Order: sequence, then C-alpha cells, then structure tokens
Amino acid sequence: MTALPTIHLNGTGAETIEREYRAVRHAARQAIETLEQATCNQRDYYTQEPFAWQQAREERRQAFIRLTEVMNWAEEIEAHAAEAEAKRRACR
Repeated sequence: MTALPTIHLNGTGAETIEREYRAVRHAARQAIETLEQATCNQRDYYTQEPFAWQQAREERRQAFIRLTEVMNWAEEIEAHAAEAEAKRRACR
C-alpha cells in the first residue's frame, strides 16, 4: 500500500502534488520508452562467460519492472491528489 500524503491547509496543495507526481509518472514512462529503444543484443555478450546474455536480459527485465513500479506509485499519489482537489472544488 502506498503512503499517500494528507492534503490539508498547512501542507502542500493538492494541485501541486498532482502536477509534480504527474511529471514523475511521465518521466518514468519516458524512461521505459527509452529503455525499449536501447540495444540489448545477444551478439554483444557471446564473448563473455556462459549465460552473460541471459543475465543481461534478466537485468533489463528487472529494470522494466522497477520503472513500472515507479510509474504506478506516482500514479497513485497523483490520483489521490486529484481526488482531494475535486472534493475541495465541490465544497465551494
């Protein structure tokens, strides 16, 4: 479970949190897209020890997982802030 910020008068505004975590989410998405473009070719590993190619592929897979986790984490906080802002506006 993600630790979500409490939106209150003495803290950071919901709009600011939403904007900042949207930027984090977009940056993580951009990192994923950039990593997809990065070369990871078996012929770049065959001169190394056995299973170097498999290790490289697994490390790449783990990087995708971590970036996706960051993207999802930021999205949760962004959505939480958006919901708080929507509630605040509805009370006006």
